[in-house]
Amino acid sequence: MKLLVTGGAGFIGSAVVRLAIARGHAVVNVDKLTYAACLDNVASVADHPGYAFEQADICDRAAMEALLDRHRPDAIMHLAAESHVDRSIDGPAAFVQTNLVGTFTLLEAARAYWQGRGRPEGFRFHHISTDEVFGSLGPEGKFTEQSPYAPRSPYSASKAGSDHLVRAWGETYGLPVVLSNCSNNYGPYQFPEKLIPVVILNALAGRPIPIYGRGENVRDWLHVEDHAEALLEVLARGRIGESYNIGGENELSNLELVRKLCAILDAKRPGAAPHSALITFVADRPGHDARYAIDPRRMREELGWRPSYTVDEGLAQTVQWYLDNEPWWRALQGRDGVGKRLGRGA
Repeated sequence: MKLLVTGGAGFIGSAVVRLAIARGHAVVNVDKLTYAACLDNVASVADHPGYAFEQADICDRAAMEALLDRHRPDAIMHLAAESHVDRSIDGPAAFVQTNLVGTFTLLEAARAYWQGRGRPEGFRFHHISTDEVFGSLGPEGKFTEQSPYAPRSPYSASKAGSDHLVRAWGETYGLPVVLSNCSNNYGPYQFPEKLIPVVILNALAGRPIPIYGRGENVRDWLHVEDHAEALLEVLARGRIGESYNIGGENELSNLELVRKLCAILDAKRPGAAPHSALITFVADRPGHDARYAIDPRRMREELGWRPSYTVDEGLAQTVQWYLDNEPWWRALQGRDGVGKRLGRGA
């Protein structure tokens, strides 16, 4: 297939691009190149004959229509999004613009393209979203595809809205859409403002490792390479109009996660004292969801997919990647917001 991937220079998008090329697909990577994007993420496929890069904004209707007309993809995988909760607290407008207006613009361009080509049966619009649209869980239970939407941050609200737009375009216009909602991703090439790279890089530098509140918030951790594989399965074999919850089956509290990372660093890069001594509890994020957990039964039963990484394997691999790729993360240290406490806008 020829895939048009939006946000393909970002963390998850670049993993999809690399895997799709490895699987024999042609890929058109469309990315605006905002602060969180990095073309080094796709350097390994940049010279591949099946790869093309286009710098463009999904909010630009004319640009999206021109790209679709020029490249004529068989499917669109829509990953481009503003995704950092703390940034959404400080500046929600960018999240509404990219995640809502951008998704609407891309849907309209895709609809015109699909209809203009005679509504090809094999065409797909795959919208990639987050489990955060479902809100916060208590100590028990898991999110399913039938869970009610209850977003609690500007980020999750904007993603919830984009999910609704995609479903509406499927129902109203017949656009062949499929959706997926994932749990927290981690792994190589994650931009150094997210929790796991913050822990690794602060520990290496001997700086305090900040944990919101008491570190009791629980997340289901999904390795980004597992997620990329799941997304290609959903694109190829998911049922039109359906959504698929993709989880890592690895629930940890933030404090448990940080302690695991510190223990791995103690073994790989020991210091004078255990890295856990750097753990510092800081004021909690406003509206911080207590727990997320995915029930991945539909992925397992319909598509035969389940994650391959255990959390211990995945974290060890991730720490080693950051140790081995210092030039990559060093080059990003000066970008806006990196190393600063965000999310105080409330």
